[in-house]
Amino acid sequence: MSAPTLEARNLVKDFHLRSGFTTSTLHAVKDVSFTIEAGKTIALVGESGSGKSTIARMLMKLETPTSGQILLDGQETGTSGRAVEGYRSQVQMVFQDPFASLNPYHTIFHHLERPIRLHHPRLSRTEVRERALELLERVRLSPAESFAERRPHELSGGQRQRVAIARALAPGARFIVADEPVSMLDVSIRLGVLNLLADLQREDDLGVLYITHDLATARHFSDEIMVLYKGDVVERGPADEVILNPQHEYTKTLLGAAPEPENLGRLRDEVRAELAGL
Repeated sequence: MSAPTLEARNLVKDFHLRSGFTTSTLHAVKDVSFTIEAGKTIALVGESGSGKSTIARMLMKLETPTSGQILLDGQETGTSGRAVEGYRSQVQMVFQDPFASLNPYHTIFHHLERPIRLHHPRLSRTEVRERALELLERVRLSPAESFAERRPHELSGGQRQRVAIARALAPGARFIVADEPVSMLDVSIRLGVLNLLADLQREDDLGVLYITHDLATARHFSDEIMVLYKGDVVERGPADEVILNPQHEYTKTLLGAAPEPENLGRLRDEVRAELAGL
């Protein structure tokens, strides 16, 4: 059998904007194609407004493409309620803001119970609870029983994002769309969440679309990088090759804007010296 794949083929998304009596068209995504294979990570890199999240929303069927196809294991995905439900049992999303994506009124167990029951209706109540607790342990929230009865506001940002990852795995997903999954977390805990995603990917042979503006994490946590500029993929290739030998001017600009560790150290020393003189 061939490996599972999630394919975007010639995706286009236009938004029609009205202002008074005039209408204009925003070409948010322009003929973008890529294939995510099981066990592989593709990083989609670009600045805000480049079309990254629009692509994510089309992959999750939250936006309808103007044209193009989304194929799962080589088959075009349908648009009926049942077809979308079946598709989302295989393709799940981790959103940027873990607090906004969790309902503050419900416990963590509730957030995991619902997708498990929806996609695995034959499981008993005991089996559902066991599966939810197992997911919490897998995302390093232990003891699971303690975290299961808390609510989102009782967790840290990193812990909430781990719950979001557990929820994405709850239906048994084979592909994860991670839209800036660590951009709203403290720098000190970002690496832990990314390492968790990498571990889960290896354990479950997940295919991952990692959406980010951070070229450094894109290099270390992806196999391939696609650079998106104004809805167009302007450069793509193996992660190391794109970062170490960029060809497009926009990629070079992104790399030039990224802070270098040695410069950060020098700047920190200068600030300390200035503060010492006050």
